[in-house]
Amino acid sequence: MEVFIEQFLYAFAFGLAGAVLFSAIGLISGTDETTTLAPLTLLVILLGAPPVGVFTFWMSAAIAKHMTHAIPTALLGIPGDTLATPLVSDANAMRQLGAPHIALRKMISGAIISAFIAVPSAMLFASLLAPFGGTITKFAPWIFAFAAILITWFSPGKIASTMLLIPFVCLIIALQSFTAKFDVKLSVSYFLGIAIGPLIADLFTVFSPQGKKHMRRDRVNQLSIAPELKSWDGYFPSPFKVLDKQQIKWTGITSVISSATFVFSPVAMTVALGEFVASRFKQIYQRLTTSLAVKNGVTESTYIAEALIPLVAFGLPLSPVAAGPAAPLFNAPPVYTVGGDGVEPFNLHNLLSQWEFLGYGMLSVLIAAIVAYPFAMNYARRAALFVSKRISHEAIIATFVGLIVVISLWEGGILGLLVILTMGLVGGMLSRHFGFNTGCQFMGYYMAILTVPALLALVG
Repeated sequence: MEVFIEQFLYAFAFGLAGAVLFSAIGLISGTDETTTLAPLTLLVILLGAPPVGVFTFWMSAAIAKHMTHAIPTALLGIPGDTLATPLVSDANAMRQLGAPHIALRKMISGAIISAFIAVPSAMLFASLLAPFGGTITKFAPWIFAFAAILITWFSPGKIASTMLLIPFVCLIIALQSFTAKFDVKLSVSYFLGIAIGPLIADLFTVFSPQGKKHMRRDRVNQLSIAPELKSWDGYFPSPFKVLDKQQIKWTGITSVISSATFVFSPVAMTVALGEFVASRFKQIYQRLTTSLAVKNGVTESTYIAEALIPLVAFGLPLSPVAAGPAAPLFNAPPVYTVGGDGVEPFNLHNLLSQWEFLGYGMLSVLIAAIVAYPFAMNYARRAALFVSKRISHEAIIATFVGLIVVISLWEGGILGLLVILTMGLVGGMLSRHFGFNTGCQFMGYYMAILTVPALLALVG
């Protein structure tokens, strides 16, 4: 009993920290999930957090961020992060109707309902797939190759992304061979370089006169923030009173569906399911509000399912989210590893039971709901106004750059820093110009460390 209480307190504390921190980060427009969530989760792991703490930190952080990312999306017309991009057009239409506050409430309420549905749904699908976990782990190198092709094919780059796997894998192998000559074996640095690739590409672009010319703006952006209107009593409004019966029904249906399709792009699932539901309504206001509730709900359910199902069933990052923002849960050397070169996988899959994943997953949803939901519903306008006027994006970027420099120097010294710069610049440019996004790049990394050695052993 004492052990359980200790584990529970660790889980609650780290979950609360993740929810508070990423409720704030979600307010900052354009903060990519992989660039923020993955490095901070990695830092939590390397600092020695217990498995339950790592899990609840990531889950609470992801759920909270996908609630508060609705604030800049609805009130400012700027996507809060990558997954908020499909919501911008509907949110802007609601702004033109003079009802951005209603759009915000629908989005956040859809997210909290979806989160509570997604955890048990994802666990159900994971338990159905778990009996095949041993077989899947045995054939992991070839499954990664297949999954990489599947994920790149459905990425924004499509054929180009699939073809880019070959040179990208070759680059990683070449860098591994180079650092091996100095007896330096890196893993975290590759991961961080991929995670912050777009950021590094933008920084290099600023240093170029030609790039700076394209990034220069003639005038300062001016934003109008809608007035704050409160239509409920107390601090914690009920999401079931914010959404009507049709919106609750479609949010629930799409949450279950998106909790099963864990191998597809979260953005693609958000767009596909949102547009399908929107097509069921002719009246414009009902169509927009239902679409926003469903789409933001799908951003929650896909993130939860694409992390939980591979983690519980296989212990391998076989989804875009698992290979990107949730990658440290699977591979954070020297603490966690996906294996390869004769090493058995060892990560949260081996350290937590299915019941622990379910219990602490629901605890994470509850923590995020208590922290992020009422905050976003009650203080959205004031928070958006504070961030837009007082928070420096340059300071946020500098903070993450500093964190990544420290981790790279810790792992490999100057070589670690050089690998991060190389991977980040190449990966960022490929993402910007070819649609070869971070999810595709992570699959390329896993192919380099798992599939290529297995292929070389096969051919002798």
